[in-house]
Amino acid sequence: MKKKWWHGKTAYQIYPKSFMDSNGDGIGDIRGIIGKLDYLKDLGVDIIWLSPIYQSPFVDQGYDISDYYAIDPAFGTMEDMDELLEEAKKRDMYIVMDLVVNHCSDQHEWFQKALQDPYGEYGKYFYIREGKDGQPPCSWRSYFGGSVWEKLPGYENLFYLHMFAKEQPDLNWENPKLREEIYKMIRWWMEKGLAGFRLDAIINIKKDLRFQDFPADREDGMCSAALMLQNAQGVHEFLQEMKEKAFAPYQAFTIGELFDFREEEMEKYIGENGCFESIFDFAPHLIGGNQKGWYACEPVDPDAYRDTVMRSKLTSQKTGLMANIIENHDEPRGVSRYIPEGEVTEISKKMLAGLMMMTYGLPFLYQGQEIGMTNTRFESISDINDISTIEEYRLAREQGYDEREALDIVAKFSRDNARTPMQWDDTEHAGFTDGTPWLKENPNYKEINVADQEGREGSVLEFYKEMIRLRKDPEYGNTVVYGEMIPAYEGEKRLFAFYRKDEDHTLLVASNYQNEERTIPMEFDSKKILVNNYPEDNIEKRVLKVKDGWLLTLKPYQFIVAEL
Repeated sequence: MKKKWWHGKTAYQIYPKSFMDSNGDGIGDIRGIIGKLDYLKDLGVDIIWLSPIYQSPFVDQGYDISDYYAIDPAFGTMEDMDELLEEAKKRDMYIVMDLVVNHCSDQHEWFQKALQDPYGEYGKYFYIREGKDGQPPCSWRSYFGGSVWEKLPGYENLFYLHMFAKEQPDLNWENPKLREEIYKMIRWWMEKGLAGFRLDAIINIKKDLRFQDFPADREDGMCSAALMLQNAQGVHEFLQEMKEKAFAPYQAFTIGELFDFREEEMEKYIGENGCFESIFDFAPHLIGGNQKGWYACEPVDPDAYRDTVMRSKLTSQKTGLMANIIENHDEPRGVSRYIPEGEVTEISKKMLAGLMMMTYGLPFLYQGQEIGMTNTRFESISDINDISTIEEYRLAREQGYDEREALDIVAKFSRDNARTPMQWDDTEHAGFTDGTPWLKENPNYKEINVADQEGREGSVLEFYKEMIRLRKDPEYGNTVVYGEMIPAYEGEKRLFAFYRKDEDHTLLVASNYQNEERTIPMEFDSKKILVNNYPEDNIEKRVLKVKDGWLLTLKPYQFIVAEL
């Protein structure tokens, strides 16, 4: 693999609305981010990805953009953005923005002009089609529920396509003029000093242009949009053109959000001549999923988590570095999802952190992950802001669950779990704002917050710092970043272990993914324990010499990195 500047870095996603409020209006902003750059630098962060801060009506929390060239006043001004770029550069940090170009807002100038003349120039910027006797052109279901087709206001039999909310009309990438407008906008931002972009829902830009029905997979008579994507051909041509015209001239760092891609096409995405520098590894996030809805999802089994991560890494490491995540703005909190209920402690949180940091790939933390923030508790559906959670609640109620049961179901998966305010300290509203936060803070902020964990030995925050330092260590960093990942102790229940190996070092990564002590054999004696998630634990005393090697006893949820 050709080495690139970002390979040894650590990335961090900021959800600006919930990160830090500088002016007391209850909404996080750019100046709040600027004020926390030193905190992120101390954590070890190099690359910062900002969720959308563009002008937006916020139907889908900024992923419905009404002006790609403007900062929404809720977040500040373009001068604030310029200052953020400048301050980040002073600290050798890189800013990556969200690029949302599968769709825009229905308030965008392009769509407003399309409404005035659906058959004119701007009508061709969108997918506007005639219906079937007043019914939608086909039976695809949007990601947020309901048909992907919405009637064009003022027209009896014209519909526009939206893969997400009806206020998010999809852009017609088949139109070269539209594509050029997008590339021009990307170049404008790169000239301002961005390091690159995270590309939102980017696989969706290519549609199956037959617009045909597929077999229904729910009682609503519609089918998942994912079925359409399986039949869409030619997305790579669009992506390569965007790379050549907008990204390559600036050596931009690009990372794609891809759920529905074919494994055999990974080379086209992140190979030497791939469309992107990296893509997120979403394989673990699909465990237990069900097309019927969240009410039918299953809890994550630790062995399934291990096997899924391992399978993904054994495939991807042949091609490039995928981004390792355990949570983001679209997922519940990782420690609440991947650690069995009742077993979430600082020790188990650090085990999960260690696994994420030591598997092959680029670590991408999400705000609050570094202190082990958890899912919140919703008292009522009125506490929830997220559009997709509200739809899933409706589905659960439709299936016969009462209000509390339906709320408990969606609470496990709600995107709002990751969107509650960042927990900075134990003062009112977790130190996030002097005003009233736009989304209620998690009540456990008095126990889980940055101020409590900074400098405290054994805290989740200090453990993340330790893991990031290992990734940059002059002696071991190369092994952690580039070393081959090789499975270990296959077949063992509730044990997640592997080697990271290169010509200089062999590291054993072992985690006891259960709440009970266990003993495992070791073929080689350990030269040195590099990482141990139990503070003040002398693990060497639990390495026992036997006839054929050594035995190592691991405490509940213990995680170690040992040089062999």
